[in-house]
Amino acid sequence: MAATILDGAKIATAIRAEVAAQVKALTAAGIRPGLAVVLVGHNPASEIYVRGKVRSSEEVGIYGEQHTPADTATTAQLLNLIGDLNRRDEIDGILVQLPLPSHVDSKKVLMAVDPAKDVDGFHPMNVGFLSTQRPGLVPCTPAGVMEILKRSHIPITGCEAVVVGRSDIVGKPVAMLLINANATVTVCHSKTHDLPGVCRRADILVAAIGRAGMITRDFVKPGAVVIDVGINRVTDRAEFERLFRGNAKREETFRTKGSVLVGDVHPDVVEVAGAITPVPGGVGPLTIAMLMSNTVRAAKLRRGVPTPQVR
Repeated sequence: MAATILDGAKIATAIRAEVAAQVKALTAAGIRPGLAVVLVGHNPASEIYVRGKVRSSEEVGIYGEQHTPADTATTAQLLNLIGDLNRRDEIDGILVQLPLPSHVDSKKVLMAVDPAKDVDGFHPMNVGFLSTQRPGLVPCTPAGVMEILKRSHIPITGCEAVVVGRSDIVGKPVAMLLINANATVTVCHSKTHDLPGVCRRADILVAAIGRAGMITRDFVKPGAVVIDVGINRVTDRAEFERLFRGNAKREETFRTKGSVLVGDVHPDVVEVAGAITPVPGGVGPLTIAMLMSNTVRAAKLRRGVPTPQVR
């Protein structure tokens, strides 16, 4: 029996509606949450992401503004911009779109963002708050993973969870969130011995490694919940055949566009898992929804408005 598909787009729509209601209530109380996005240069993929973020913020009633320094901007110039945004009270969230140009000290720029406005949740202070279960801002994609699990009524307490990938952006924070939710968590990476064997222990398997279709059915315990965080573009015909041979719908997409999107999980896993997130339409839509949620959360935390703790 095929796995239940966990519809991230539907969950994201529900979260955005909740955020819009919170924004309306805050605005009525004289507080309109504000988000500033900084995009350096002209990276076409980044420009698409940023347009989506600014548009989404406006749709839920958040004040949004975009700053677009030239790709020649220096580290010092970006630090001045971040300093200005830190001082502006009407800006509750600051997002610096990555990657930055190679000549810019990215770590220095990200560290300059006021932790209270760090809606990406990357600042070491927010990482510390997460690990010690204090109120703070949690990275958007990991927070979205937890929303999918909770809103799909998937038990976490007492479950064995395996996270494949140890990045600061997804792997480590999602592991901490799962620990905080009372799962027993194993974090795997390229040096893990017998990776398939470790993954097969998982009741909840989170794939966040950035390798197309690496997690095959041999990695998955029958009935496990599989959360696929990866988004990979496949353009090679041989790779396409490995992943989608016999899939007429994907074949048509590949033929017309020259590429298809696939996660870190092989499509065949749907035949083994109990529940699974699709790519596209799974974790991806949650990332922007949680950015909106984080901006409202930042507005509340900065002004002492009660807000539930993220667990």
